[in-house]
Amino acid sequence: MKELRIHYFQHVAFESLGSIEEWISLSGHSLTSTRFFESSKLPEIADIDWLIVMGGGMSVHDEVQFPWLADEKQFIRQAIDAGKIVIGICLGSQLVSEALGARVYQNKDKEIGWFDIELTCFAKSNNLFFGMEDRTKVFHWHGDTFDLPENAIHLAFSKGTKNQAYIYNGKVLAMQFHLEPTLNSLQLMIENCRNELTTGKYIQTEIEILANKQLIDSSRKILFTLLDRLAAQE
Repeated sequence: MKELRIHYFQHVAFESLGSIEEWISLSGHSLTSTRFFESSKLPEIADIDWLIVMGGGMSVHDEVQFPWLADEKQFIRQAIDAGKIVIGICLGSQLVSEALGARVYQNKDKEIGWFDIELTCFAKSNNLFFGMEDRTKVFHWHGDTFDLPENAIHLAFSKGTKNQAYIYNGKVLAMQFHLEPTLNSLQLMIENCRNELTTGKYIQTEIEILANKQLIDSSRKILFTLLDRLAAQE
């Protein structure tokens, strides 16, 4: 496997790469970042192989409050058009979706906690997800959702959210859910977003979330498999 130049976009200080950073280190890839809460300086497209777009509490529509969102979405589209591997997680998946021309909007229900996703028939025959369980409990923290971009392949859904994941052009993976949490990053999300843990159909309590922390390891294994398979395409 060749050494990859991986760049990631981080939107808030408490939501970092999580276990993705461990995979990058173990695989011997290089890592750079744009932390928009510190600086909005973007890399040159030619200087990166992968772009990973992380989560955050803002909306893709909050360009007045966060002016860098417009440049970020434009860069994401340029990275896709340049044939880079692009991975969007939570807010990142919504930004990728809007960059691809799909609608991003408020979901009927917020989804916060450990809930099942189910693979579509397309995912079961896709090389990325081949051999994985049809149903898996993963972590969620989102209130918005997206329509599938044109020509995207629908990969996963949940009871609370129809479009949980898709792949576009074989190289763009968008996941509304989180496979990357570590215990520390999970605790930081709770500490910084505790006000969102209200009563809801798909909202767990802090106690329920932390009681399922053993699921961190199973999510990490799925994540590493997906990243390994994406890297094998390079």
